[in-house]
Formats: sequence, C-alpha cells, structure tokens
Amino acid sequence: MYLTGRFPLLLAAGVVPVIGLSIAGVDPWLTLGGWLVLCVLAAGVDAAVAADPRRVQVERAVPRRALRDSRVHTTLTLRGPQRLRGQLRDAWQPTAGAPYARAAVHLDPEVPQRIDVPLLPRRRGELVSEFVVLRSVGPLGLSGRQARRNVRGALRVLPPFTARRHLPSRLARLRELDGATSVLVRGQGSEFDSLRPYVRGDDVRSIDWRATARAGTTMLRTWRPERDRHIVIVIDTGRTSAARVGDGVRLDAEMEATLLLSALAEQAGDHVHLIMADRAVRARVSGVEGEQLLPALVDAMAPVEPTLIDTDWDAVTALVRSLAVRPSLVVLLTAQDEATAARGFLGTLAGFTARAHVLVGTVTDTGLADRARTRGTVGEIFRAAAAEQTLADADRVIQAVVAAGADALTDGPEELPPRIADRYLQLKAAGRL
Repeated sequence: MYLTGRFPLLLAAGVVPVIGLSIAGVDPWLTLGGWLVLCVLAAGVDAAVAADPRRVQVERAVPRRALRDSRVHTTLTLRGPQRLRGQLRDAWQPTAGAPYARAAVHLDPEVPQRIDVPLLPRRRGELVSEFVVLRSVGPLGLSGRQARRNVRGALRVLPPFTARRHLPSRLARLRELDGATSVLVRGQGSEFDSLRPYVRGDDVRSIDWRATARAGTTMLRTWRPERDRHIVIVIDTGRTSAARVGDGVRLDAEMEATLLLSALAEQAGDHVHLIMADRAVRARVSGVEGEQLLPALVDAMAPVEPTLIDTDWDAVTALVRSLAVRPSLVVLLTAQDEATAARGFLGTLAGFTARAHVLVGTVTDTGLADRARTRGTVGEIFRAAAAEQTLADADRVIQAVVAAGADALTDGPEELPPRIADRYLQLKAAGRL
C-alpha cells in the first residue's frame, strides 16, 4: 500500500471543521482524532478497492546489443484481468539513460497495453533491469497498491566505433596498394598476383618465359603485397588504462584504435588476434575471419573495464607467442607516460621485437603542451612545471621503446586510431608486412 498526494490534502482540509467545532464548544482533540480516523479508513478502503498489481502479467522486449550513446527502444507489455489505473517505473541503473518520469498505466481487462521505455546508454558493458514496480491507484485517488514484478531485461552496450569515419579513406589507399593497382616490381613482402601482356616500359625482369611460350605473346608477372599476415593487438587493461583522457578513459580510445585497425586488416586479407589483459586475460579473440570479426571484437570488448593493478607483461608475452609461430605485427596499446609505470613493459619489449615488427600506441592528453606554455599566474607556473615533467618522462619512455626496436606512436584519443591505421598501410606499402 502507498499514499498519494491527495491524502495530506484531505488531512489539511479537516482544519476548517476542527476550528469551527472548537469555536462551537466541541472538544477540538476529539474532533481532530475523529477526522484522522475517518481519513485513515478512507485511505484503507481506497487501497482495498484498487486493482491488484500482482495479477498483472508483464512481458519485456529488449534488443540484445546496442551502441553506446545511441538511443535504444525497449517495450513493456502489460495484461491483466481487471481494470487498473496507476503508474509504472522500470528499474534500469542510471547509466542506462532511462526516463525518470513514471509511465502512466491505463489497463483494461484482457486488453494489452504497450509502454515504450527509451534508453540512452552512457556506459559500455552489461546493463540489467531485474524488475519493474507497478502501482495501482484507488478510485478516490488517496492510496493504492504497489507490487514488484520480476521481469529481467539485459542489454549489452558495445563500443561506439566513432573511428569508423576514417575507414573509407584508408580502404581507398589499401585498394591502391592491393587490388586496383598491383605492384609491378617484386620485393620483400610481395607475392604473385596475376599475368598480363607485356607493355613497353615494363620491367623485363618480370617476364614469365613459360607463360610467354604458351601464349605466343610476351607475358608479364604482376605482384601484390602479401596476405595472410598475423596482426596481434594487445590492449593493456591495467591501472594505466583507467586514466582520464579527454571525455573518456584511455581504454575506450584504445578500443577505437583496435576496431579501426582490425577492419582495415580484415579487408587486406590479414588475420587479427586480440588480447585484453592485465594479470588475467579479460578478453581474447582469435581465429575469427571475415564479416564475423568486428562483431566478435565488440562483443568481447563490451564488458571489459580497467582494473587498478599492474599488468603482468611476462604472461602477455607468452600468450602472444602462443597465438602465432611468427606474427607479422604486434600492436601494443598501453601507456608510455612514466618510466616507473612502464618499467615492466619495457623489460619485456625485447621479447616482442625479436619475433615481429612491434608498434606501441599510447593515448595521451594533447592539452599538456598548451598547459606547459601557460605561465601567467603562480598556479599556472606550477601546472606548467608538472606538464613539462610529464612530457619529459613520456619522451624518455618513447626513446626506450625506439631503442628496443619498436615503433612508438602517441597522440590524442581522436587522432591515434587513424595514425595507427596509416602506419599499418605504410608497412604494407614498404613491403615490411
């Protein structure tokens, strides 16, 4: 049972007769007690007459997956044996973006009512609503009944993949390397593509004499960048991935870079492996090809959150070695901000570079350089000194990464994904991948 806003108004309305009867000589306490008893009886009768919400059947329709920051339409279908007037509240957590206002319920006997509950999820992962709360108000509107109906709904919120806008231009560059125009000169990182007639100006070293003898005309071999390379992407989910960068955390930007590179590598015919780990493997995708790759990646990434522990890079190195005998490219998405935090990572970097080409990507705060130049007040001077120290530490880590034989890329959350994709295309064009 619950009381509505009309009940205190009814109690307040009794002030007038109490004052009038007290002036007439009637005991005011007796009058007040009688009025309270009358109001309580009216509220009790109103609640008893109200429809029983426990007899209402509730069905929920929720999509299985949705992108973060995109609107999701969910529905609740109510069906009951009697007339019911009241309100309904769906128990989603605040990050689901459900409306705070209660939905009005006007249910007729055996006639279903459909209630739309729009969501705007603001966080990745599993969002769950275990129940709904249904209220039935009595005919007087003083009180009613309330019941909790257990009807579970789950929504997996996926990374938004905002870096998708960079994909068409990179695919066009990829087609220039592989497909629309083949490589005419054989070199490291190229494989046979097709035969075509010789044209004046072509490299005579590419003439296929056996095909020329069979065809009766001079035939030339064409070459293209090699396919079936292994791209192993490692995302550090340790404490450094929880750092705030821009409007989100470092881990979200690393996911965007992973999705863009994976979509590009899949179109190039390479094999993509994903590892998300700290002291334990939080997600792993391997052996998935074609159109199933991106759905598998976002599904594995969705529930992963940063953990406030240091990453076990020795275990990560062993796991990378188990994925492929000789991977072509290892992309490590971690922090390069501070030498102390990167000591364990730098100690194992030689184990990566000895077996493959290694690219280390880090999401950084691009506003540090501006803060380092702003020195107007005393507070700004101290902030500039801290920014200078952070930039100097990051530069020392980058120098150590390069000295170990790896490539180092650092940029903001919006700029890093396309830079990693461009570096992948450069390696393809140079025949190193």
